[in-house]
Amino acid sequence: MEKKSVAFFERGSWYHRTKTLNKDGTVKYGKKGGFESEQDAVKAYKLSEKEFKQQQRKLMMEGKNRQEVMLKDYLIYWYEEVFSQRVENTTKMLGAYVLYDLVFPNMEQDIKLRYVSAEYMDGLLEKLSHSCASAGNTCRTYLNIAFKDAVIEGYISRNPIPDTKPYKRKAPKVTIYSRDKLKIFLKAASKDDWYLEYLLGVFCGLRKGEILGLKFSDFDFDQHTVKIERQLGASPVMEERSGKIASCSVEEKDPKTPNSFRTLRIPSVVEREVLRRQQVVEAHKELLLDNYEDNGYISCQSNGKPHGLSSMNTALTKLCKRNGLPKISVHSLRHMFATILIEQGVPLIKISALLGHSSVNTTFEYYCDVMDENENIICFMNEKYST
Repeated sequence: MEKKSVAFFERGSWYHRTKTLNKDGTVKYGKKGGFESEQDAVKAYKLSEKEFKQQQRKLMMEGKNRQEVMLKDYLIYWYEEVFSQRVENTTKMLGAYVLYDLVFPNMEQDIKLRYVSAEYMDGLLEKLSHSCASAGNTCRTYLNIAFKDAVIEGYISRNPIPDTKPYKRKAPKVTIYSRDKLKIFLKAASKDDWYLEYLLGVFCGLRKGEILGLKFSDFDFDQHTVKIERQLGASPVMEERSGKIASCSVEEKDPKTPNSFRTLRIPSVVEREVLRRQQVVEAHKELLLDNYEDNGYISCQSNGKPHGLSSMNTALTKLCKRNGLPKISVHSLRHMFATILIEQGVPLIKISALLGHSSVNTTFEYYCDVMDENENIICFMNEKYST
């Protein structure tokens, strides 16, 4: 059956249905009009529904005997009405993942908030800790905040979380530049031979092997996309007698995981640099003729052969040193891409798909530390970074 629209046309304008919550908990139904298009009416309806649910939830929590409030009801109320109102977008998104994707699915049985003990929370946190290495610590941190607020608001007399088993916090794996340092880096990188590769790391989140494995044929300038279909990786050659590695060549391989096969939108600055690189490659072909090894790679030596796997990191280290910037790796650029998306409020599941991670838990594992950073990176692709 065709889904019925929430908007309807009447007396020369678009309308949507409304619900208003009375103080006694009853609902008053009505309609609101004056919208120029169906899209505007639908958008207003969704906002109205969100406000109605917030009022309903608040009334439920205020009207209930606090002794009877269930743990899950409280946590939803706390996240939506208390926590989300006072934190930045990144922290809010991480909190949503902690509750809705980790805590709630692992709660075998809901209990009244006043009956929650350290023993109960220890059992829950133990389950959560198996999701990924950071889950135990991060979930415990957010639940501690929730229970502190429950004490302040008079729902419980004592916070049980400090009495639970602590979980170690993983140290961040890579350096993440602040917004100002990222601007300095990109300005310096624009004069570097590896500029295109750096842009593909920062603005597309590609792995080093994926960048080195890209070919001009992977880009679609009409659709403004690039396909990730391969990576370059090491292929060791072993000595027959000793079993030791005699040499190591570079060869094409499938991307890291099945989810790493993906098509990504690319910003205009990347498109421009790909076209410039194409001109450079064509000039090398004309100069070397038959001595040029044409593999179609966008990132290659002047003779067409692929770069060594350590070449990009070596160039990146030199660039950072010349410009007085903290040392970063190619993988740091990928982390910065994720940080940009996180700061913009992109859902974790979408970030996971863009990065080509095997699961959303992998994304959570890598970037939960980034989400807690106070110094956020602001996206300035295309119109904000056009020179």
